[in-house]
Amino acid sequence: MSAIDGIHEPLTRPLHTVLRRAVADHAARERRRVHPPLLHVGWPGGPEDVFVVGPDEELDHALRTDVVAALLHTSRRHAPVAGAVPMLWLTRSGPLEVGDLDLAWLAAARSASSEAAVDLVLVVVTRRGWFDPRTGVRREWKRLRER
Repeated sequence: MSAIDGIHEPLTRPLHTVLRRAVADHAARERRRVHPPLLHVGWPGGPEDVFVVGPDEELDHALRTDVVAALLHTSRRHAPVAGAVPMLWLTRSGPLEVGDLDLAWLAAARSASSEAAVDLVLVVVTRRGWFDPRTGVRREWKRLRER
């Protein structure tokens, strides 16, 4: 997997486990049907930083890129293993389809990860599953059970 290409099939077992954890954590934390989107940077099930955009706030590309760059920098200092690259996941309500918000954060994440010279792993997470907005690779569950 590279920063340009996104996530491809077949998924490695560790990547599948981590992404499943992101969905399970989101489903357990967020019970509302409609909720504000949150950008997470770090490791699902481990240390993470979260950024929330208020309902009246509008962010342009430059500001989003600055947010992602700052979160990547902070997360890399708290890496569970030296040199580990954090992933980004956007949790939001709605269907597992690419939306304008997903693409706006993807563009910012691409810019920030390129500036930091790190690979980009970014997925969109809902209570039902996750997808990579670059490749369309996804997993969806009707009823996600804790393992």
